Amino acid sequence: MTATLRIATRGSPLALAQARLVRDALAAADAALGRADAVAIEVVRTTGDRMQAGPLAAVGGKGLFTKEIEEALLGGRADLAVHSMKDVPTWLPDGLVIGATLPREDPRDALIARAPGGLDALPAGAVVGTASLRRRAILLNRRPDLAVVPLRGNVGTRIAKMEAGEVDATLLAVAGLRRLGMGERASAVLEPDDMLPAVCQGAIGIECRADDARMRALLAGIDDQATSTCIACERAFLAALDGSCRTPIAGLAALAGGALAFRGLIVRPDGSEALAAAGEGEAAEAAAIGRAAGESLRGRAGPGFFDDGG
Repeated sequence: MTATLRIATRGSPLALAQARLVRDALAAADAALGRADAVAIEVVRTTGDRMQAGPLAAVGGKGLFTKEIEEALLGGRADLAVHSMKDVPTWLPDGLVIGATLPREDPRDALIARAPGGLDALPAGAVVGTASLRRRAILLNRRPDLAVVPLRGNVGTRIAKMEAGEVDATLLAVAGLRRLGMGERASAVLEPDDMLPAVCQGAIGIECRADDARMRALLAGIDDQATSTCIACERAFLAALDGSCRTPIAGLAALAGGALAFRGLIVRPDGSEALAAAGEGEAAEAAAIGRAAGESLRGRAGPGFFDDGG
């Protein structure tokens, strides 16, 4: 390989750590990519990085963290893009595909609090900071006595705000903490029964141009099939619900041998009602399992389910 392979990513510490994981996976699969100058990581500042005030839903949703990166791909300024798959909109721009996913990290959420213990240990009226509508809605459904307020910023920023006393606790993905070497900061790891994760949480996706045969072949060599299967199920669930950052949706697929099991959840934004669905079947039916669960919940929810305030 003579030309530098360019990887586009956001510039947060977590995004850079994930881009380095992709770079290392490529180098392990192709010795030519192990040269010091073979792969360049290019930081792209996204709208979501510039807009740090208010909840994501109020300023545009998931695409805020991918739009400029995808424009770099489409414009030929990058060959690959690395994303946290939970940030990737349900539908990709024409001409782009997710060419691979790396092995999934722990998909669960972690509670980061100034006092030890899990959700049940938080005192009545405790202030929990999160920008996630999913986390907010599930928290209010489980603990309507809590005060849930917006909290934006990267992992380090949110922990610092909690330690400074702006909030009593916050929630972060276990995967992000581990990739930053901060896994010990979790006060408690929340099981899916308590906090069902975001769709695709813990998965790293690598995007490329659909017509770039060379990149697609390269990515096929590092794709983790089990992760891609679970992601296909979860994103089909999201698509059936027409979901985005504007709706409190959670979903998690798991493989055991050749069998796939899926759990999905939708919650009114104020936490007043939650509806769950589940499905299982062969791994080859992953997308159909997720789609069926999403269509079931959409039919049960009815109009107005996702309106603010229930």
